[in-house]
Amino acid sequence: MKINEMLKSFSIYTSIEEEAMLKKLQGPVFLNTFDERDRFIIEGMIRKSLVIKIGHTNPRVIANEF
Repeated sequence: MKINEMLKSFSIYTSIEEEAMLKKLQGPVFLNTFDERDRFIIEGMIRKSLVIKIGHTNPRVIANEF
């Protein structure tokens, strides 16, 4: 039996704040435009692979499409 047959649906848990942030991230946005709390939320979302970080010196973030 394959794993994808065993798992009917796969979802990553998101908090209310993360859901709201995902709605804000429709296109690429510079990370430094967010305040400290929003950056903390976005960094957690990067670890969960909900958001993609592009660049090193002045990074932009964009919501990951599933």
